[in-house]
Amino acid sequence: MSKELVFHSDYSNPSELISEFFQMNEYFSDEEKNKITEAWNLLVRMSDGKKRSCGTPYYVHPLRVANILAQSRLDCDTIICAILHSIHEFNVSSEELEKQFGENTNKIINTANKILNLPINTKTLNQSDAIRNMLFAMCDDARIILLTLADRLDRIRNLKSFTKEEQHEIANSVIEIWAPLADRLGMQAEKNEFEDLSLKYINPQVFLQIKAIVAQKKDERSAYLEKAVNSIYKSAEKMGIPVEIQSRAKHFYSIYQKMKKRNKEAGELFDLLALRILCDTPAQCYTLVGIVHGLWKPLDGRFKDYIAMPKSNGYQSLHTTVMCEGKPLEIQIRTHEMHNMAEHGIASHWLYKKGMSRELVEADRLEIYNKLQKIKEGLTDGNNFETLKNELLGDEIYVFTPKGDVKKLPMGATAIDFAYAVHSSIGEKVIAAKANGKIIPLSRPLENTQIIEVITNPQAHPTENQLSIVKTTKAHQRIHSWLMKNDPTFSERLSLQAAASAGGSTGTADSSGSVSGTGAASTGGGASGSGTATEVWVPGTQTGKRRKKRPTNEDRAAAEAQSRPKKNVLVQGERNVLYNLAQCCHPQYPDLIAGYVTRTKGVSVHRADCLTYQRIPHKEERSVQVEWDTKN
Repeated sequence: MSKELVFHSDYSNPSELISEFFQMNEYFSDEEKNKITEAWNLLVRMSDGKKRSCGTPYYVHPLRVANILAQSRLDCDTIICAILHSIHEFNVSSEELEKQFGENTNKIINTANKILNLPINTKTLNQSDAIRNMLFAMCDDARIILLTLADRLDRIRNLKSFTKEEQHEIANSVIEIWAPLADRLGMQAEKNEFEDLSLKYINPQVFLQIKAIVAQKKDERSAYLEKAVNSIYKSAEKMGIPVEIQSRAKHFYSIYQKMKKRNKEAGELFDLLALRILCDTPAQCYTLVGIVHGLWKPLDGRFKDYIAMPKSNGYQSLHTTVMCEGKPLEIQIRTHEMHNMAEHGIASHWLYKKGMSRELVEADRLEIYNKLQKIKEGLTDGNNFETLKNELLGDEIYVFTPKGDVKKLPMGATAIDFAYAVHSSIGEKVIAAKANGKIIPLSRPLENTQIIEVITNPQAHPTENQLSIVKTTKAHQRIHSWLMKNDPTFSERLSLQAAASAGGSTGTADSSGSVSGTGAASTGGGASGSGTATEVWVPGTQTGKRRKKRPTNEDRAAAEAQSRPKKNVLVQGERNVLYNLAQCCHPQYPDLIAGYVTRTKGVSVHRADCLTYQRIPHKEERSVQVEWDTKN
């Protein structure tokens, strides 16, 4: 079952490995071989002897991933992407990749990297369906999904070198996310392998029990199935129908599910055997099911017609269960084309050479993922399927918390909506936000798959401006409720449909949320004019005697500040956010300003050239966008 040993060449000899790869996959042209070899040489050169925890050279895993995709005869660009899908670890830039291998290759690699590095953990597994939808939302090209699935498949095949805890965590993510995703893409073979190998690490005791029972009955099963197969061959030959029959035991995870459903041990189950009959046309399928029912008695309620009514993932086949020599025997009947679709789903698109049918299933019978078969002609040319994404996701986006939880939000939702989605108390105190580590305005719509971090302040509170930009019902209701309770004039302004924000001079917010001014710093007896001498009292001189004193720099700054227009500060484009004008540099309009979030006093606003601000340690992590409010 496990396919760890893919290549027989010496792993320390990259030239032998790539040669063996081409021998196993002979459909590439000479030009394509040269391009793939160029990518391979880049990987070997950049990885420079690096080995993985299992002791194999770093470059072996990417080549195995490429081989998985080559088994479905995927195009040259996809194979290059598989070989280079982790090349960014060696500081190869996107610009270099695009220059050497093209824009589309670079795009596939970058998106696959984002998916493979998403913070999926045990908590997010509870939101696995949202994760799968979000993964799909990230992809403009079906080959991105195929590449990520191939990477996960090779990883689950080679888990021996991981710790038991890591094995269990990876297996859980595979069973919750990647196996169902393969199923929804119609990739039955990959789905079965995902499930069986995950069971090996999630419940090794049951896995070994099932494996032992299947092995014990191998000889008995072979003789039993051989009789059934011969009977079908003879009857089909009489009807002039050429068939291919495959006999098999059901895959382990399927047996495990039956054990749980029926509360039985594996040894107590009898329907562990199955036959698959492959023919040329749908009409022959229906003839064959009649032949089978003539040979053995069918069990009531066990006949399924997935040809007339395909599954949502495009799967087509006839299923029946008959009593053969006192044992239930499951039989599937399908055409060769249906079998290709059933085994490889979306990947089977590439199995057909030019001139052969690509329309295995009528478009109006497909749902969501498998409409990929008809979305755009020539999917291998890298055409996107934005239409399909929109149909799948509607008007929704999926974003992460820093801990890896997924939040589903409507399109256009902001960090304020996200904050309320996490918890109402966080939404009420939010003052800033980061997306993928970078500060963003609170009013900016979030994008799919961003990791959102919100910054709060205990003295912050909801505002009318926030009410006008949020998209979620929860955020709107909570902000509206807070304003009705705490802002006496809100209902009046609401009735007049005037979404005006509270004004003030500068600086901090009081408990009601209005801004109270701090003004410019005062100096002694006050100053008038700029740069002129003023009369001041000088201690120690004759009583009543005054003399002229040259103004200091502080005197000049104060006089100049008084002559400037008073302006409030917008924080992330928002009014009524708690802020303070720094006393070290006294920023005044129209000075260039910068801001950062303090731990207790909201946002501290400095002149951009302030030395004190420049020396604040790690200020970038808490920086926020600030600007003068020129509209008031």
